Amino acid sequence: MLRIPIMPATATASRSLPDLSTEELTAWMTAQGYKATHTLPVLREVYGARAGEHVPKDRLPAGLMEHVTSTFPRVAASLARRQVSEDGTCKLLLRLPDGRTVESVLMPDYHADRAAGCISSQVGCAMGCDFCATTQTGFERNLTSGEIVEQFLHLRREAQATGRTLRTVVFMGMGEPMLNLRNVLEAVRRMADNKLGALGWRQVTISTVGIVPGIDELTEADLGVHLAVSLHAPDDETRAALLPMGKRFAVQDVLAAADRYQAQSGRITTIQYCLLEGVNDSLEQARELARLLQGRRMHVNLLRYNPTGLSLKGRTYAPSSMEQTESFLATLREHGAVAHLRRARGPDIDAACGQLRRRAAEQGGKLAGAAS
Repeated sequence: MLRIPIMPATATASRSLPDLSTEELTAWMTAQGYKATHTLPVLREVYGARAGEHVPKDRLPAGLMEHVTSTFPRVAASLARRQVSEDGTCKLLLRLPDGRTVESVLMPDYHADRAAGCISSQVGCAMGCDFCATTQTGFERNLTSGEIVEQFLHLRREAQATGRTLRTVVFMGMGEPMLNLRNVLEAVRRMADNKLGALGWRQVTISTVGIVPGIDELTEADLGVHLAVSLHAPDDETRAALLPMGKRFAVQDVLAAADRYQAQSGRITTIQYCLLEGVNDSLEQARELARLLQGRRMHVNLLRYNPTGLSLKGRTYAPSSMEQTESFLATLREHGAVAHLRRARGPDIDAACGQLRRRAAEQGGKLAGAAS
């Protein structure tokens, strides 16, 4: 199975609270003389499942929260930069304890009181997708489950500060979730579990460029989350040119794995398709994609490319024109595919995955400890 090794666990006392499982915190608390029944109230206070909800102090032993938070920080990641778009999209660059940075995005919903979050699973990415900014800075390491959860907590607080509630989370930020799946799933359990983050399983989507063994492992985990597949081309030749992993896993094999996941979970798979001018946006490619999806209950999510400059292969990609985009969408629908066009978010704030981190790297140490 294709797998990037999980980073070794550190000593419990050097980790943040979001990095601890319920069992780990319970073991520490009982060793300190506290009751195991106090673990969940402490974690509920940290996760802040509902705006303004706090555990009354008289329900916990005096000094317990202070003892816990002095031993394990509530969060270990600090804010390096914050950018807000004219459309309300907010992008956070978080600095991890080892100095590395990771991106998270909060996107306002059509409903005035809701927001969606996009979080990362790795520092950088090893997939080498030619049109992606993240891959241009390479892969550094997997995120721990706690570092993933901390992004969720930062976004939840950001949403609450704007009068919104974080309702959904997608793993579509930096990295390939299937290559850090153990930590991703552990983070999802903490975010979604009604006793902790209380987000809900159906509110989580895990995306992949098409790592078939990872999709099958997600199927076996049986969490009931949604799956999104970044296809970006209906044929193997075009897809392999855009996504190197396409050379290892054929389009039909990826869709077959998605079929297996859908059969087990009952969740409709989303097919992510980024339109690139003159590359994957012909009407014949639209017809071919529709043919691939015949008989499958899958939903095509079209998006127009957010330019990231020169690619790894020295190519400059451009977004498809709106006219071509609308024709592609219409062709899909004419041939029976369920599809819609996702509106662009935050084009004025380096919103494409990896752009803000790359810009920060280019500016060197100017961002250290800064927030704007």
